[in-house]
Amino acid sequence: MSSASGVTLDGVVSGVGPKKRKRFAGGGVNSPKIHSFNLWLLIVPLLVFVVLFSYLPLFGWIYAFFDYQPPIPLSESKFVGLQWFRMMVQNPAQLRAVWQVLINTFAISGLGILTSVLPLFFAIALNEIHARWFKNIVQTLTTLPNFISWVLVYAVAFAMFSSSGMVNETLQNMHLISAPIKFLDSDSYTWLKMMAWGLWKGLGWGSIMYLAGIAGIDQELYEAAEVDGANRFQQIIHVTIPQLMPTYFVLLLLSVSNFLNNGMDQYFVFQNAFNLKHIQVLDLYVYNVGMGQNSLSLATAISMLKSLVSVALLLSVNALSKRVRGESII
Repeated sequence: MSSASGVTLDGVVSGVGPKKRKRFAGGGVNSPKIHSFNLWLLIVPLLVFVVLFSYLPLFGWIYAFFDYQPPIPLSESKFVGLQWFRMMVQNPAQLRAVWQVLINTFAISGLGILTSVLPLFFAIALNEIHARWFKNIVQTLTTLPNFISWVLVYAVAFAMFSSSGMVNETLQNMHLISAPIKFLDSDSYTWLKMMAWGLWKGLGWGSIMYLAGIAGIDQELYEAAEVDGANRFQQIIHVTIPQLMPTYFVLLLLSVSNFLNNGMDQYFVFQNAFNLKHIQVLDLYVYNVGMGQNSLSLATAISMLKSLVSVALLLSVNALSKRVRGESII
């Protein structure tokens, strides 16, 4: 028997000869090979961008093996081999500077990991707001700072917290202080201040993925918990948080693998002569060495080692994910 569409009940196309059926199954327009090739073509532009912006710049690592002084061409620069790498570990002053930079990097990154759970709790709290208009306002106001550049963030910080800023003027007018508080031009609590600014800028944006995860939780779990007599807080503890833990764990592992990459923008705009010792993270140090001290070869060597350590951290975290979760992240 055959259906009206011309296909028999056993899946054989009726009215088509053996040769045509073979071509239809193995090499037609809708064959799996053609479909896979079309999907591969879709990612070709992305692969091109990855090669251009992620792998092609690695050619610049060659500058770490030369005594390069712009604008002299690299071909006319002196080849020094591992001189800059030896300098990092043999020069006491350079070693102390790198050690302090690593302490700053690990401290600020560690604080970022310790506070990485806050977007999860913020997403849960935001999800519990029943007034939709108020929820939209809060989400918009907390997400908007992510799209503001750090230059504008520092402009706001300077207008509010400088010695002649709004906060100091207000406190002085209220006779609460007699002299301006040095919020920005001070080295006190530099790590905590940078963590606070980063948290303010990224809290709302970081909660978006958790909000998406909450939306994907099966509602039958909440209904079952409610039948068992669980109140809303107990449902959060026993349903929402456990369901979000896989997402949080993956993001946490990625944060650990990205431990040395603090970025530069935030610390570059907030740095000054007073807080330079504790605000200078590895990325900012590479910039200051390369552009400020005009030592591009040494900066390249430091950046090269940082990249290698980051790759090692990523592989270590991936191995940990395989052991703990049974799944890899790459």
